[in-house]
Amino acid sequence: MLLSLLLAAAAPQTDPAAPPVAQVRVAFDAKGETGIRASGLADIAAGRAIGVDDPVRVASISKMVVAIGVLRLVEQGRLNLDADVSHYLGWKLRNPAFPDKPITLRLLLSHQSSLTDKLDYVLPLDADMRAILEQPEAWDAAHAPGTWFHYANFNTPVVAAAMEKVTGERFDRLMDRLVLKPLKLDACFQFVTCSQDAIKRAVTIYRARQPTKDDHRGALPACPVTPATDGSCDLSAWKPGRNGATFAPQGGLRISARGLARIGRMLINRGTLDGVRLLHPRSVAILETPLWTYNGSNADNDNGFHCTYGLATEILATPVSGCRDDPFGDGVRRFGHAGEAYGLKSGLWIDRKSGTGVAYFSTDVPATPGKRSAWSLTEEAQARPFD
Repeated sequence: MLLSLLLAAAAPQTDPAAPPVAQVRVAFDAKGETGIRASGLADIAAGRAIGVDDPVRVASISKMVVAIGVLRLVEQGRLNLDADVSHYLGWKLRNPAFPDKPITLRLLLSHQSSLTDKLDYVLPLDADMRAILEQPEAWDAAHAPGTWFHYANFNTPVVAAAMEKVTGERFDRLMDRLVLKPLKLDACFQFVTCSQDAIKRAVTIYRARQPTKDDHRGALPACPVTPATDGSCDLSAWKPGRNGATFAPQGGLRISARGLARIGRMLINRGTLDGVRLLHPRSVAILETPLWTYNGSNADNDNGFHCTYGLATEILATPVSGCRDDPFGDGVRRFGHAGEAYGLKSGLWIDRKSGTGVAYFSTDVPATPGKRSAWSLTEEAQARPFD
C-alpha cells in the first residue's frame, strides 16, 4: 500500500491549463438520447478521435452497476441485503475490533461496513482475500459497522465474492449475464467478455499526456487482470469467491458514454429498457433511497464530496453545512455515481423529477478545482450542458 501511495505521489500531474485529452457527454431522457458531445482523442499515439461508442474504464460508476447485479440476485431470492454476508462467503467476515457486529451487503454497498483501503484492494490473481481481510489493518478500529460512512473500494470485491459464491459463476461473466447482455451493452469488466470491436476501440486513459491505463493499441491485454504473484495469468485457476477483486468490481467496468446512458434510461423507466424488464420498480427505488446522510460528525466526507449515499449510489445535492456535492449548481436532487481514477473523471446522473439524465467522462483531467462544488472544474462543465 505504501508503495502505491509513493508511486501516486510521484506520478506526473496534468497541466492545469491544458484541456482534457478526450471528453464525451450524452444527455438522455426516458425515450432516448437528447444531446451528444464528443471531442479529443481516444488514443494519442494512433491519432484516433474519440467516439460516443468507445468504451472507457469508468472507475467507480462500476459500483452502481454491481449493485444492479446484486439486486437482480436479491429478486431471485439468492441474496438478502440484510443477511450476514459471512453466510454467502463461507467464512466469518468481521471487523476484529467489533467481532459481534455482522456485516451485510447493505452495509458494504453503502460504505458503512467499517472496511478501509489501508491495505491494497488491487489484489494479484492468486490472492486469498479472506486472509487479507482477517488482518486488523484492513478495518476501522474506531467505528463499528453501521455507525460511520467511510468510502472504501475494498467493499465491492467482498460483494463480488459473495455473488460468485452463491452462483458459482465468475464475476465478469455473471455481470455480463445479469446486466450487460440484457441491456444490449458491449461492455465488460476487465475486457475478457467484451467484443473484439470494443477492445479495438478502447479509450486510453492519460495523466499529463502519459498513458496510465488501457494503452493496448487495439488488442486484448496480455493479462487483463492483475497477474499472480509469480507473474502468471491463468484464469482457469479461478475459484468462486476466493478473490472477489480479480475483475475489479470497484472500478473496472469498460463501457461507453452511450452505454452508460442506456443504464440511466433503464433507471428512469424504473427498471425497463426497450421492452426488457431488468429490475422491478421496487429495486430501482432501493437504489434511489438514501442510507446515510452527513450530519457533520458521522463520516469522512472527503471535503464535502460525499454527503448522501445509498446502495452504491451517490445522491445530490445535500442541503447540509459542510456539503459541496452539487456539481450541477442548481440544487436539484439527482442520483447516480461519480468516477475518478488514473486521470479520468466520469459521471452518470439521473434527475427523477424531470425524467432526464447525463452520462459523461473526460481523460487527463486538469486538477483545477470547481467553482461551486468539491468536483473539478472539468466535471462541473460536463455536468451542465455545453454552451
